[in-house]
Amino acid sequence: MTPSHGNSPLSSEIPLLTKRVLIVEDETLFARSVQKRLQREGFASEISPDLASARRRLRELAPDLVLLDMRLPDGSGLDLLAEIRTTPNGTTAVLVMSAYGELDDAVSAMKQGATDYLKKPVDLEELVIGVRKVLGRRDLEQSVVNASARHEHQAGIVDFLGACTSIEAVRSQVRQIARLGDMAAGAPPTVLILGETGTGKDVVARLLHSASARRIKPFVHVDCASLPKDLIEAELFGHEKGAFTSAHVSRTGLIEAAEDGVLFMDEIGELPPDLQAKLLAVLERRTVRRVGTTQERAARAWFVAATNRDIPVLVARGEFRADLYYRLNVITIIVPPLRERGADILALACHFAALTAKRYGLPAPRISPAAERAISSYSWPGNVRELRHTIERAVLLSGGQDIGADVIPIFGSAAARDPGALAAGMTLDGAELALIKQALERCKGNVSRAARELGVTRMALRYRIRKYGL
Repeated sequence: MTPSHGNSPLSSEIPLLTKRVLIVEDETLFARSVQKRLQREGFASEISPDLASARRRLRELAPDLVLLDMRLPDGSGLDLLAEIRTTPNGTTAVLVMSAYGELDDAVSAMKQGATDYLKKPVDLEELVIGVRKVLGRRDLEQSVVNASARHEHQAGIVDFLGACTSIEAVRSQVRQIARLGDMAAGAPPTVLILGETGTGKDVVARLLHSASARRIKPFVHVDCASLPKDLIEAELFGHEKGAFTSAHVSRTGLIEAAEDGVLFMDEIGELPPDLQAKLLAVLERRTVRRVGTTQERAARAWFVAATNRDIPVLVARGEFRADLYYRLNVITIIVPPLRERGADILALACHFAALTAKRYGLPAPRISPAAERAISSYSWPGNVRELRHTIERAVLLSGGQDIGADVIPIFGSAAARDPGALAAGMTLDGAELALIKQALERCKGNVSRAARELGVTRMALRYRIRKYGL
């Protein structure tokens, strides 16, 4: 039967047009009245007058809700309820309808997993309210289950791939710090993660989160370099309604949003000086004050920061507060650059190649010996991030065939390592790419310094970095 959605407006926040209801009821007039009323509210609904047809429609329709009468011509509604709870679609909500003399059946149904019950004779307005309530509760419970599953999945896959000694040391350090954080009676010690651009500092932060007791709590990633300068304070600390021109409603800041999970402040070296002082106050007092109010709220998050910049140099220049640096630098994790990880380079290349092939439905590619030599001989100034992007591009260009050195140009050639070889058989774009890579490598990934060395603006260099997919 094709449902008719009627003309009445929807008054619920639940997306009712996607909700399917199966009415298991043998009283034909009542069942049709219920169906017509639900369709006016936007539900798609069908009627099954007995258990046999209900079982068939359950498989075909996969309803979100079953309106279930207890007494049916070919058996009890309790039998169908038990079957619903053992099917793959066991999340179907069940709203039992029972007459006054059948309340014992309703109680049994609730014990067996029914979501709620209605007493006959049923008022149609009461029924609509009950249906909305049951579906709302089902959606909320399902969202909690999905969120938990997503988190467990993420916690399970978060790892720092590699088998070299330095990576094993990082993993061991993370486990030790996670234990320290769990043992802390008050606020856990702040952690500072140091390393070049693209080494995986964010992966280490997530690994720390998943290894600690806070893994069931939020993980909030704040990129200090990408937040708009005029909004960064409101984003971090939150604001009250009317605190500034565009503050039409109150808003929770990212520090508050982290609750008692982990707040990961990436690129902390880019934080403006005035906000450095405010962040220091938060770390010292463990409270946060929204913009536009004097009220203080507890800041319970575990603060983890990361940077690719040399903070002591910034402190010496007056660009970073020394007291904030000392407050952040309680425990330090140093992530090694890719060029120091030996055999991990090829292992990671094979891993990224397999992942890319799987994502695009291609056969798992083999990296040719020539390509392996090119990959191993390159210094990878962009570290793991550059390697991943390079291998992804190589897999796509290879079209499911073996990856040859020809699809990873320059990286293994003398031009990538010897500036004097730039003019030999190289295009203009190739020379530009090689120069940019050399500058980034010398500057340890610092775009501003590399731009100054190359005599271009930071924006011009960022354009070329995007152009070449670095």
